[in-house]
Amino acid sequence: MLPRLRVATGRATVRTVTSRQNALVTRFRTAARAGRRSRTHVLLDGLRLVSDARRSGVAIDTLVVSGPALRRGDAALATLAADCEAAGVEVAAGSESVMAAVSPLRSPSTAVALAACRPASVDAVLSRAALGCIIAPAGVQDPGNLGAIIRASDAAGAGGVAVCAASADPFGWKALRGAMGSTFRLPVADAGDGQDLPARAAHAGCAVLAATPRGGRSLYELDLRRPLLVLIGSEGSGIGSALAEAAGGTVSIPMTGGVDSLNAAVAAALIAYEAHRQRSAA
Repeated sequence: MLPRLRVATGRATVRTVTSRQNALVTRFRTAARAGRRSRTHVLLDGLRLVSDARRSGVAIDTLVVSGPALRRGDAALATLAADCEAAGVEVAAGSESVMAAVSPLRSPSTAVALAACRPASVDAVLSRAALGCIIAPAGVQDPGNLGAIIRASDAAGAGGVAVCAASADPFGWKALRGAMGSTFRLPVADAGDGQDLPARAAHAGCAVLAATPRGGRSLYELDLRRPLLVLIGSEGSGIGSALAEAAGGTVSIPMTGGVDSLNAAVAAALIAYEAHRQRSAA
């Protein structure tokens, strides 16, 4: 039996883990390294992200919190540990070396959790196009950028996000941190290679647009009030030719001066907000 450590609030006690060879540590490290096709659990790194996930109704399986931080009297951490234990979540207090093993950050977080990976289906995301445009990252390989796109889509009232395989893994720990909880509030689907996504969107009643740095119709001239799926490519190489050709049209964001492209997350945010503005003004 592992020793117990009393949480500062006095509402719960949690077992301590001091060995990096503990099976619990192995589970976290396996989740951090899992590929998108083999992933069964997501790794939630950081007190805020874990708290956001809980508030959004995500079923957390296991939580590891920093034992040293609890002993220093971190009230927010103690409350999270107590609430999770009361909800039946497996909770452990890790030593500094254990936290360094379960948290993938260079400076380990004070709370890291595992939760079942339950992405939305593509059809479920497309069915929400009448509520707000669907953003489809296709070639956004930086997980931080992808997370920022999901967060901006959530903030702008988009219907959902459908991520093509040429983009980063939306349920990898880096993208989840970048989205800052929005992945749990907005339906996010992994759309596979995405080659059939334009056809599926059209079948669901959506117009399909491909965002391009230059040459498309101005964002401010298009009617974005209709059900819509917008393909967003990388800042460097854009959208693959096959996907671009399958779209029903192109959209560009007017730029002045010598700027020839925008960060993918910035472009997605501008398009999603303009779609929201048009819908609100209708």
